[in-house]
Amino acid sequence: MSSAGLSPAVAAVSAEPAPRRPGLALGRLREILLALAFPLALGVIWHFATVGRPYSLIPPPAEVWTALRDLAVGGINDDAFSATLLTHLGASLARVFGGFGLAVLAALPLGLLIGRVPLVRQLLDPTFQILRPVPVTAWLPLAMILFGLGPRSAYFLVFLGAFYPILVNTVFGVRSVEPRLFEAASMLGCRGSAQFARVVLPAALPSIFTGLRLGLGFAWVVIVVGEMTGVPTGLGAMIMEARQLSRTEIVICGMVVIGLAGFVSDRIVTLIGRRLLAWSPAHV
Repeated sequence: MSSAGLSPAVAAVSAEPAPRRPGLALGRLREILLALAFPLALGVIWHFATVGRPYSLIPPPAEVWTALRDLAVGGINDDAFSATLLTHLGASLARVFGGFGLAVLAALPLGLLIGRVPLVRQLLDPTFQILRPVPVTAWLPLAMILFGLGPRSAYFLVFLGAFYPILVNTVFGVRSVEPRLFEAASMLGCRGSAQFARVVLPAALPSIFTGLRLGLGFAWVVIVVGEMTGVPTGLGAMIMEARQLSRTEIVICGMVVIGLAGFVSDRIVTLIGRRLLAWSPAHV
């Protein structure tokens, strides 16, 4: 029925905008407060455990906050670490996302082939399963021999950290595709290699995005090891230099910045996954 056929009272009510739902805003606020509650509680415990103890090896939160501000903008301590945060963060971001990008380019096609082609699985999967448990720290000396001191070794180690989570989850996603989907695709004329793009990849995307999140997280985990290869800048290099100088507050600042950068990176991947997988009940 058109609005012309409605009574004036009904038409006026239908013309009003839908009322806002205060429950959504309150729920979001509650979620943020709960997320902040635990780190704030840890901060309070940390404060009372360290404040007023001049011989404590762990600095209190206020001292770490002061060091973080000096690290970001300078003007407080005016030492070698002052106003260097953006330089170190930029170098680490380049290595993390560079190594992660290389891992995506290598792991995704390999995972699709291993999961879908039995011959490739029999040829490559045993070797990858043997190499996968080897920790990244064990690759450090070999990386410096192969690539020398500098950023190339760091890229390689970050690549290794991100490669296996992406590969394993991609293989799992491909092998979990329902056989009925291939039968339905064949009945509709989609056969052979065309099924990779139209059946395998869409069905495996939820597992692939899980692998991407895990791979990016591991890339941030190994960045400190990756920057032990003689690079002059980077959060890992900053942490190692501060450790040698017994600057524990700078070490903690580096840990905090790595954690925040990893969290933001994970949120970005999660948001992309939610947009691309809105059709899937198993979306990220």
